[in-house]
Amino acid sequence: MQRDKLRAAVMMCAAATLAAAAAVPTSASARPSSPARTVAVDCFSGSQVRPGDFLLACGDGNNRLISLRWTQWGPASAVGSGLDAVNDCQPYCAAGTFHSYPVKVRLDRPRSWENHPELQHFTRLQLTYTHSTPADTHRVVTYKLWD
Repeated sequence: MQRDKLRAAVMMCAAATLAAAAAVPTSASARPSSPARTVAVDCFSGSQVRPGDFLLACGDGNNRLISLRWTQWGPASAVGSGLDAVNDCQPYCAAGTFHSYPVKVRLDRPRSWENHPELQHFTRLQLTYTHSTPADTHRVVTYKLWD
């Protein structure tokens, strides 16, 4: 009797797991009828839509966008605001202090993503500092984003 109950419980869990996995597509290619999405590609070749933070300095992590809020995210561009957290590296980067600067963020120039041709990815990020700027930094800075 106990063995039958255990077997029934295991079978129900397995069936629920399979049903959940089948209901959730694992990639954009699993949804051929949906339009191509435009994503931001991060340092680790991961795709992000409306990320809350975004690493700019992939090598050492000393520059990252944080507290991002997006007012628009479309196929041609994305617009938002947040903070640019920059390490002053004084006296050296490991002992430096992070300072946050308010910025407006714009992503644009979408192209087909080489790693996932079913997706478009933004290739340019533009920051506009709304108050002060980090040392030796212009008020408007443009970055080419990686593929």
